[in-house]
Amino acid sequence: MQHYTNQGTKMSITPAVKAILANYESDNPGVKANLARILMQGRLGGTGKLIILPVDQGFEHGPARSFAVNPDAYDPHYHYQLAIDAGLSAYAAPIGMIEAGADTFAGQIPTILKCNSSNSWATSANQAVTAGVDDALRLGCAAIGFTIYPGSDDVFEMMEEIKELSAQAKSVGIATVLWSYPRGGKLPKSGELALDVGAYAAHMAALLGAHIIKVKLPSDHIEQEEAKKAYEGTDWSAQSTRVGHVVKSCFNGRRIVVFSGGAAKGADSVYQDARDIRDGGGNGSIIGRNTFQRPRDEALAMLDKLVRIYKNEE
Repeated sequence: MQHYTNQGTKMSITPAVKAILANYESDNPGVKANLARILMQGRLGGTGKLIILPVDQGFEHGPARSFAVNPDAYDPHYHYQLAIDAGLSAYAAPIGMIEAGADTFAGQIPTILKCNSSNSWATSANQAVTAGVDDALRLGCAAIGFTIYPGSDDVFEMMEEIKELSAQAKSVGIATVLWSYPRGGKLPKSGELALDVGAYAAHMAALLGAHIIKVKLPSDHIEQEEAKKAYEGTDWSAQSTRVGHVVKSCFNGRRIVVFSGGAAKGADSVYQDARDIRDGGGNGSIIGRNTFQRPRDEALAMLDKLVRIYKNEE
C-alpha cells in the first residue's frame, strides 16, 4: 500500500499513537484527529510522549511575577515561537494569549484554549469561565483546557461547568485537557501533593471524560486515613513508582497523563522529574515557568534535553 505525504510531514500515524487513540472508544473522528495533531506534532511526534508549553501564569500570579525575570516573555508571540522552535507538542494559554498570535502562527503548532482562570487575590479555590468552545473553533484550537480543584467546596460547580464544556467540545470534534489540582475544603496544604490525593484527583479527571489529564507529581505522603491500608505493603519512595500509580488510576493507562513542572527549580530536578515520568509510564510534561522564565537559549537547551529524555536518548 502506497503512502502519500507532504514534504516535511510524517507519513502516517505511528502504531504507538494508534494504540493511544484506540483507548478513546466513544470519540468521533474529529476528536481523534485533534488528539493525533498533538501526538504527532514536533520532535516527540509519533512516540506517544508529549511536552506541552502552558502559559496561564499571568492570570494566576500576575505579569511581573511571571515575566519580569525574562522580559521577552511579556509578548505572546514569544511563547508560540518558543514552543515551535523547541519542537513541542502543543501550546496552552488563555483566550487573550491565543488570540494575540492566532493568525501569525496558524497551523504551526496545536493550541489548547484554557477556558477557566483564577487570580492570586481570590480567597476560594475556584476559577471563572473565561472562554468557550466557540472560541476554540474560531481560533483553530485542538483542545480546550480546564482546571478543577478536587477538595474545594466549589468543585461541584466546576465539574458541572466542564461537563457542559467538554460535551460541547466533543460534539464538534475538539479534545478536552483537564488540570486536576487538589486544594481547598478540608484538605490541608500538606495533603495537596499526597500520593493518594493526587491519584484520586487524576481518577476524577478520567471519570469526568478528559482526554488528557494534567496533575502534579505526588510525594510519598498518604493523607487520607481511610486510604492508608490500601497503600500498605508497597515501597512508594521512588517517584517513578508513584507516577506509575497515578497512571494506573487513570483507567489503567487508557488515558493520556501529563505532569506539571511546578514552581521554577534547578535544571537537574527538571530532568530527573522527566526521567521518572518516563520510567513510570507517564505520557510527558506540561512545563511553563521552568522554561519561559529562563533566557530563550537556556529554555531551548532545556527543552532539547527533555525531548531526548522522553525519546530514551539519555
